[in-house]
Order: sequence, then structure tokens, then C-alpha cells
Amino acid sequence: MENFAIYVPRLLPQEENLAPGHRACIGCGEVLAVRLVCKALGRRVIVSNATGCMEIVSSPYPTTSWRVPWMHTLFENTAATASGMEAGLKALNRKGKKAITAKVVAMAGDGGTSDIGLQALSGALERGHNFLFVCYDNEAYMNTGIQRSSATPFGASTTTSPAGKLSIGQTSRKKDLTAIVVAHRIPYVATACPSYPFDLINKVEKAAAIQGPAYLQVLSPCPTGWRHPSDLAVRMGRLAVETGVFPLYEVENGKYKLNLDLPKLRPVMDYLKPQGRFRHLPAEEVERIQEQVTADYEELKKKAGVGA
Repeated sequence: MENFAIYVPRLLPQEENLAPGHRACIGCGEVLAVRLVCKALGRRVIVSNATGCMEIVSSPYPTTSWRVPWMHTLFENTAATASGMEAGLKALNRKGKKAITAKVVAMAGDGGTSDIGLQALSGALERGHNFLFVCYDNEAYMNTGIQRSSATPFGASTTTSPAGKLSIGQTSRKKDLTAIVVAHRIPYVATACPSYPFDLINKVEKAAAIQGPAYLQVLSPCPTGWRHPSDLAVRMGRLAVETGVFPLYEVENGKYKLNLDLPKLRPVMDYLKPQGRFRHLPAEEVERIQEQVTADYEELKKKAGVGA
């Protein structure tokens, strides 16, 4: 195994900066991820949150689950809003108004990151703003009815890429957004999943300490959209990693590091079978997905210098 640190237990803050009582679905993997991210960040943050599941469930007027400064922004301009926050803090400090050290954090789903929000994100990364962007990746527009996004994997059935006699569901592969972000040559990029909480928290802390832009892609199992039992969210995240569908790695200043290199990957069928969105796939398409996952994982290992 490449790195045992992923399993090292540690004491976490008892303070909950995302309060209970929100309206997330039972078994929501995304709200678990947000809770862990908020624990790792602490209170000295300002959050820019895109329209999406977490905005809807956490802020139904007149209540809120946020115990840190928080702003709801639109799908398309989360990174732009965060850029303005960061620039404003710099201006205040430059003028000697007040010493402000809060970290600016942008949060969005895969739709608000890889689709609608990609232009603003790319611009913010290119300009080098000192902020952290967290994408909670549940692989579709779950909040508005399970429509496909560019993060929806090949073969998945959604309401806008339905499986049927003439279609196997989503016909294009999932956009490799982490590779797009790495191409901006920012200091820190990483993948994470709440099913591996200590790995996620360590990466959030590392990303928050970066001077400059940092990005986290957090796989967030969704029982409603993935159509798996609500008590399997954590297990689904682990299966995604164990099969190589969603490997855990980080890229620091262009250098890849594979955080968990298993001696042997599980068959992708172990991950696909519990999910209703893949139930329709014939054996030949499952084999096609297996070949894609194996090839992508081997390419990642080469980048990380593992097994060379």
C-alpha cells in the first residue's frame, strides 16, 4: 500500500460549523462531506456557496445551518464571488482597516463546477486568487431532478439521459475536471471522499494552508440519484475507490501522489451492481467500463511514479 496515513485516526473538533436540522436526504453523502470539510476549516472562513443541493437543504428562509459567514451565489459565478471576497479582504488589509485572516472557500456541486461554473473557476485559477474551491461531485444535477451533467459517468441513467431500447443512458465519459484544473498549474489539486474521512480532512487542511488557489474534487454518493439504499453511502464511496473508479490522489505543484494504491483493484461490477442507475447495462458495456477504468488507473499510477 502506497500510503498508510489515510487510515491514521486523529481527534477532530467537536464543534459543528454546519448545524444539524438541515433538510438533506437520508443517507446523503454530500452533506457528510460538507460537515467534515467545515470541521477541518474551522470558523475563520468565508463561504461562497453555489445554488444546488447544499444551498437548498441548509438555508430555507428564515433558517440556516451555517455557523460561519456564508453567501448564497448563483450556479455560474461561485468562483467569481469568491474572487471578489478575496480581493476585498486584501484591500482592507492593504489599507490598514483591520487585520483579516479568514480563508475564502467556494463550494459547488459538479454542475456548478464542471458545467455552468467552469468559466468563472478557470478565470479565478488563472488569476491566482488565494482561495479554496471544493466541488461536491454527486455526478448529476440532483437538486433539480437528476439531470445529467458533464460529470455523469458513461452508462448512467438520468432523467435527461434515460436508459431504454434506443439508449444505454449517458453516452459520453465523465469529464476529467481534476486534469483541467491541474492544467492551470495551481499549487494544489486533490480528490477526496467522505468515506475516507481522515484523508479528506488532511487534504482540506493542506489546501486551506496554501497561499494561492487550491481545488478539491470530493466524490459525494447520492442515494436518490444513484438509486442505492440510503444506508450504503459510505460503502459506495469506498467501492468507488477500491475499484479504481474514483482514485484518491493529490497534485502538489504539478507532482502527482497516489494516496491509496491497493494491491489489486476490485471489479467495477462491485461498484455498479448496487446502483439502480447502472442496472440496465449489458455485460459488454460493463466490460467496456472496466477497460476504461483499468487504463485510466494505470495512467494515473505512471504519473505518480507508482510501480515504475
